[in-house]
Amino acid sequence: MVDNYRIVDSKKYMWDGKTYDDEGQAKGAKIKYEGAKFETEMFEEEGKFYVYTRRVVTDVVVEGSPF
Repeated sequence: MVDNYRIVDSKKYMWDGKTYDDEGQAKGAKIKYEGAKFETEMFEEEGKFYVYTRRVVTDVVVEGSPF
C-alpha cells in the first residue's frame, strides 16, 4: 500500500496518485510538476516509482469588502 503522504525534512508531500512502472515516466511527471512551481520528491519501492508534491502558498488574495 502506498502512503498518501510522506514527510521529508519536516515538509509534507502528497502522492500524485499515480504509480509509474518506469523511472523515466516518473522523472517526466516530476519535471512537469516542478514547472508548475511544485516542490517534488520521487521514491522507488519494489520496482515502482512514486512522485510526491507540495506547493507553498506565497500570495494570499482576498476579495470583497472587509465589512
